[in-house]
Amino acid sequence: MLWRGGQALRRFSTGRVCFKNKLKVALIGQSLFGQEVYSHLCKEGHRVVGVFTVPDKDGKADPLALAAEKNGTPVFKFPRWRVKGKTIKEVAEAYRSVGAELNVLPFCTQFIPMDVIDGPKHGSIIYHPSILPRHRGASAINWTLIMGDKKAGFSVFWADDGLDTGPILLQRSCDVEPNDTVDALYNRFLFPEGIKAMVEAVQLIADGKAPRIPQSEEGATYEGIQKKENAKISWNQSAEALHNWIRGHDKVPGAWAEINGQVVTFYGSSLLNSSVPPGEPLEIKGAEKPGLVTKNGLVLFGNDGKALMVRNLQFEDGKMIPASQYFSSGEMSMVELTAEEVKVAETIKVIWAGILSNVPAIEDSTDFFKSGASSMDVARLVEEIRQKCGGLQLQNEDVYMATKFEDFIQKVVRKLRGEDQEAELVVDYVSKEINDMTVKMPYQCFINGQFTDAEDGQTYDTINPTDGSTICKVSYASLVDVDKAVAAAKDAFENGEWGRMNARDRGRLMYRLADLMEEKQEELATIEALDSGAVYTLALKTHIGMSVQTFRYFAGWCDKIQGSTIPINQARPNRNLTFTKKEPLGVCAIIIPWNYPLMMLAWKSAACLAAGNTLVLKPAQVTPLTALKFAELSVKAGFPKGVINIIPGSGGVVGQHLSEHPDIRKLGFTGSTLIGKQIMKSCAISNLKKVSLELGGKSPLIIFSDCELDKAVRMGMGAVFFNKGENCIAAGRLFVEESIHDEFVTRMVEEIKKMKIGDPLDRSTDHGPQNHKAHLEKLLQYCEAGVKEGATLVYGGRQVQRPGFFMEPTVFTDVEDHMYLAKEESFGPIMVISKFQNGDVDGVLQRANNTEYGLASGVFTRDINKAMYVSEKLEAGTVFINTYNKTDVAAPFGGFKQSGFGKDLGEEALNEYLKTKTVTLEY
Repeated sequence: MLWRGGQALRRFSTGRVCFKNKLKVALIGQSLFGQEVYSHLCKEGHRVVGVFTVPDKDGKADPLALAAEKNGTPVFKFPRWRVKGKTIKEVAEAYRSVGAELNVLPFCTQFIPMDVIDGPKHGSIIYHPSILPRHRGASAINWTLIMGDKKAGFSVFWADDGLDTGPILLQRSCDVEPNDTVDALYNRFLFPEGIKAMVEAVQLIADGKAPRIPQSEEGATYEGIQKKENAKISWNQSAEALHNWIRGHDKVPGAWAEINGQVVTFYGSSLLNSSVPPGEPLEIKGAEKPGLVTKNGLVLFGNDGKALMVRNLQFEDGKMIPASQYFSSGEMSMVELTAEEVKVAETIKVIWAGILSNVPAIEDSTDFFKSGASSMDVARLVEEIRQKCGGLQLQNEDVYMATKFEDFIQKVVRKLRGEDQEAELVVDYVSKEINDMTVKMPYQCFINGQFTDAEDGQTYDTINPTDGSTICKVSYASLVDVDKAVAAAKDAFENGEWGRMNARDRGRLMYRLADLMEEKQEELATIEALDSGAVYTLALKTHIGMSVQTFRYFAGWCDKIQGSTIPINQARPNRNLTFTKKEPLGVCAIIIPWNYPLMMLAWKSAACLAAGNTLVLKPAQVTPLTALKFAELSVKAGFPKGVINIIPGSGGVVGQHLSEHPDIRKLGFTGSTLIGKQIMKSCAISNLKKVSLELGGKSPLIIFSDCELDKAVRMGMGAVFFNKGENCIAAGRLFVEESIHDEFVTRMVEEIKKMKIGDPLDRSTDHGPQNHKAHLEKLLQYCEAGVKEGATLVYGGRQVQRPGFFMEPTVFTDVEDHMYLAKEESFGPIMVISKFQNGDVDGVLQRANNTEYGLASGVFTRDINKAMYVSEKLEAGTVFINTYNKTDVAAPFGGFKQSGFGKDLGEEALNEYLKTKTVTLEY
């Protein structure tokens, strides 16, 4: 980084780079991969003179075509290039018209004639997802896994008249992880690195440096596209070989076996490295040993005695289920009913006939509501069944969920058999005896109402900042887990009970969740102290207390979200009615920071859920535990599966994939400005998803000489040191009027010396450890920078000599406007004080506003006119007058400038998770 005038100047430009050597390129192919290659070639200065891709499908253009058309590049959509082995004349003429010097085929499913391949000056280059000459032909990634290769990779080669036999231009490789899938390999390496390699290859050609390395026939293999009939599992193999066969055929065509006379396809395989869990045996044709249906999936055994786990099963009719639910997935028919159940079914048919008197006969396909029933009839149906069927108690919702007679009978029978109960939530806790209680902490991903390991089994350590010890291992979510969570949330929104639920019932669930959070507040606060270093008493009041208040506040909003009627000019002689509706957006992603793990979750997710959305939430990697505990409580509160999904993991993998995911319609983020910009860019490029950002701050606090000094000192301490300074609205810079400056500093240091630094679970502790080691190191570097620039270190500035990540509360004075301390946020317990001349109100306002941030601000003065004038001029989303840190669930919270946009809390927060629809009718 180059530093000039206090600003960072990067050594690169985001604009187009002009190379000395550029090529005119024809891009032949399709898919998102082709689109990315196209975009990168354009960015690097090459001229794409034509794009040749596939025709639109169902009225939808291929991503490559969309990008090229938007950029003004000529696009040609030919269904084929040749007929009976001969090039189509019109196609050849269109191709020659662009005058390409090089053909680039990033991904192409069409047969391209050799006169086109050899036509340009530099010929054609092709991307192939294997390390040639191994795995020539289609489905190369699949065969890499099927054959158990330890290395995967890709080749960019010069096209010739053979099948993937041309000379090599460049190759790249990566390790194959034990539980890699086709998707995992593609997303982690083959896709991102393949794009870079294609662009690199074109530049090598332009510079005259591209090699042509003949392929060796030694080690060459050719495999074609696998068909379903060839994907049957041969059981006399090791567990690893079985795993490779299943994961290599996932998702197409799917490895299968015969179970109970039916073809069942296996998906989501992983090697089982731990002990085999208990389960129910399942006979599989051809397998020497039965499988085991366990709570986590279907365990299969190799001939070497080792095991693997399969997550999902698909039946011949296309229905897919979690493998763990195999024995509870079967559909009943009337033939399977007992005599007593048949009697109940006949009684219910008579009740239906009495209500639906206009229907000649009740058939299995008769729909209760389509036959004319109303909500009053639902109550009658439920009551008549209770009276005439031995007290059988149904809920109104049972009728709405099974409106056809046949489905309704199945539901009734399941109720009679006790089979309709939701499967009990299975939680593998990490338990600790601490703070005079047993703390039970979930540590797995929470997806679709179940706790589950990450797809690839990876975990990471979450650390206790008080002593640096490991609390537990937490699931490290992969791209596959993100996709599963988003799919679950989408299904819950579009097809599940949540999307049909009355707003008042939604509010009732949120109230129930708030009650459970309050009931578990001591345990939640203890987890918060363990995982984030929050002082327990503060966590109890603020981290947890405000989370409870937030859910209760937004629960009350659920049935008060409404549009409006709008008078418009009438279309005479007719009349018009125009009104607006507020509707949920759909699947929302939420990414939260580590300073208030549960409270930041509540601020965003409560508004999101109140609006009727479903959510996928990524907690901060270093503080995942209260979010996972929250997930457990949401199930106990009765939230339907898929509505809330929690996926711990890294921002670079999970967060980035959420921001790019096409099925997510809104992303709410709290974190740094740098990451916020990246998220906003990804959200725009992917599908223009709605975004709200609460980002960095450098909040000014102005203290005038006419203030109540004792209060200003006390509040000033809280403005900086509240929650160890890990506070988004912390006063990043104090401006103290010259006449009281020295006394203010003296009193402040005296008060700081009284603060007790120690174990956050100690009720007398004022100041706990910083959240994590890397953050502590950053704070110490911040202090070093201040000293080097000439600021006066009045107090602190050092790490406390004890285990853990403790830092002394710190005070700097004589901080001038050009200094690093004056411009950059510390996000820690560091008070930065600058003095201003007596009476210079406008001067100090100019200095206070001289920042790209605008999250919060404050002023202390007894002069109400001065206070109002200053509050009007301060460029910040929140202004505190003679107080600080006073936020409330009913007051909107958010920043200006590079502190972001959009609001948390208050009625305004709901609008971040709603869309407005205008409806006009004529009558």
